[in-house]
Amino acid sequence: MEAMDFSDSEFEFTLAEIVEMETIYKEIGVESLDQEFCQRLATSFSCSSNRMGKTTVTWDQVHAWFQEKQSDSKPKLTSSSMALKLFVDLSGPNISNSAPQSFKRRSSGDKVKDLSELQFEARSSRDNAWYDVASFLTYRVLCTGELEARVRFAGFGNAHDEWVSVRTDVRERSIPLEPSECDRVKVGDIVMCFQDRGYQAVYRDAHIVEIQRQSHDNTRCTCIFVVQYYHDNSEENVRLERICCRPSE
Repeated sequence: MEAMDFSDSEFEFTLAEIVEMETIYKEIGVESLDQEFCQRLATSFSCSSNRMGKTTVTWDQVHAWFQEKQSDSKPKLTSSSMALKLFVDLSGPNISNSAPQSFKRRSSGDKVKDLSELQFEARSSRDNAWYDVASFLTYRVLCTGELEARVRFAGFGNAHDEWVSVRTDVRERSIPLEPSECDRVKVGDIVMCFQDRGYQAVYRDAHIVEIQRQSHDNTRCTCIFVVQYYHDNSEENVRLERICCRPSE
């Protein structure tokens, strides 16, 4: 999709506004080009807390966005302002557990709140391990239609920034478990496990092969979990503190 150019006025819609306009366009199509409607929407955006300290939105900027949306049909390089919209629209169910129920078909206010609370992790092509995402720097759509994001990993500088596939290598952040939650882990579950081999300590995808349950209190889990890593099929006995579960749908 071709990027919109508001560079003359240094104007840019926020991610939340982009998502809301995408939803509106899907629901009412060309009716979104109505001037009165665009004015109401621009006023709503300008009064939002998400635009505090930013340039106010005018009706013609909203109108131009909908016009561009209507005329665009070819996948091209996108600006960073289109990032979250494209992530939501194109990733779909192909990213494992990346779209929880709270993310689907809610009021605009709730949707924006949910988007702002989401945290992500991405898989590095350097070592096939998962790292927390500190920020999404920019996005692009390849000629094949594949959406890619350039990410900065938490705790790393710009020398480690990478282009990653949104469809296969970006997902909602995995969740560490408390000792009292060990019974949530079942044989066959897909998890993210901390693999420490001395020369390299990283988080990798694995599944639970066996569980050796132990009696324990809620302060420390003594159960043993046998995991098999997907990248090399090796198995390892680990404690609960090395396991993160995938968010439930």
